[in-house]
Amino acid sequence: MSTSSIPVPASRRAPRAPVSISAILPAYNEEALIEPAVRRVAAVLRGLCDDFEVIVVDDGSHDRTGAILAALASTAPEELRLRVVTHPTNRGYGAALASGFDAATKALIFFTDGDEQFDVAELAHFLPALDDTTDLVIGCRRHRADPLIRRLNAWGWKLLVNGLFGYTARDVDCAFKLFRRRVWESLTVHARGATFSAEILVKARRLGFRVKELPVHHFPRAAGSATGARPAVIARAFAELFRLWWNLDRELATDPRAQHARAFHPADRASRAA
Repeated sequence: MSTSSIPVPASRRAPRAPVSISAILPAYNEEALIEPAVRRVAAVLRGLCDDFEVIVVDDGSHDRTGAILAALASTAPEELRLRVVTHPTNRGYGAALASGFDAATKALIFFTDGDEQFDVAELAHFLPALDDTTDLVIGCRRHRADPLIRRLNAWGWKLLVNGLFGYTARDVDCAFKLFRRRVWESLTVHARGATFSAEILVKARRLGFRVKELPVHHFPRAAGSATGARPAVIARAFAELFRLWWNLDRELATDPRAQHARAFHPADRASRAA
């Protein structure tokens, strides 16, 4: 089911917030879905705030994804506020997100995938949850609309991540997250594959950033194919995860970006990280 035709119900509409949001969409061979996804994200953001941008990272697509994005950026600049970041070759899911986060200019960063498996209108619930006591609001899929093997892989991955690092999230890899840009600026994330979300959450929690989790709906993929179950992707994820486990304490102790994070209410953050 595509979410591009789902209207934003009046009951879901939050008051226009005095915030600025960069929405990041990684895309790889999404020619069938990327235009409605971009238009949907822009429409939802336009209803929630005045200051936003949509950044799509084309991660080396070899279909028409790049051409579609170029046409959108040139024909509807005011409506979509679209910026396109292009990787000449496919570098991986985490690399696409990292490029998008680095390109973000707004105070808040929201990311979701470009395959329309989430209802972006649910961002209206996330904005008020990102209050003065919260740094990240992360989604948890109510019912994951993926094939059985992907659900089993995700269940095992969650157990592994939470087992190695302590509780991290109910749905580590849910591609529906909203957080303050200063969170990204306080972390050095080395993973460029599927471990990217786990690494950013593990380090954010260790540094004392405050996390809320909210349920979100998840829909079957309407077109294209996912890449996460390929053997090479899985092998890379395990290698990145165990590198993180081996190096985590040393990285947090020596990373200048992490030291900057501790400048925010250091006593409070130290107690949360203990």
